[in-house]
Amino acid sequence: MSDPFDGTERSLGQLVASATAEMSALVHDEIALAKAEIRQDVKRGAIGGAAGIAAAAVLLFSLPLLSFALAYGIQAWSHWHLSVCFLLSFAANVLLALLLGTVAYAKFRKFKPPEKSIASAKKTAAIMGNVKPHPRPAPRTALEKAESVARSSV
Repeated sequence: MSDPFDGTERSLGQLVASATAEMSALVHDEIALAKAEIRQDVKRGAIGGAAGIAAAAVLLFSLPLLSFALAYGIQAWSHWHLSVCFLLSFAANVLLALLLGTVAYAKFRKFKPPEKSIASAKKTAAIMGNVKPHPRPAPRTALEKAESVARSSV
């Protein structure tokens, strides 16, 4: 077994500098992890939002034009009353909007919190919660400060 006091131990300043650097690296890694997880959720949200907007746009803008075209097409093909043909045209537009709305709902349902980042932050908080601060010396009074200045100027 090797001697632990072989001259390779580090000074307190080196240990503090090392701990500070490691803590900084840990915080940077946690931030990068949170950004990566949030980026994925934002992408899913953008796709879901686009599908939702598309569903609303299709329902809104296609109803007048598609309803007339489809209703007259059904009436020409089946010779049914024109009001029944317009109802069938409306039902087809609603089905299309429901399909696009289902796609939007499926994309929004995949949203979840950044679990890895939260777990990592909790671990770091637990570790930091066990760290005890070093006692600080009591602040000197004005009289003590004046005495030390008087001694140094003599």
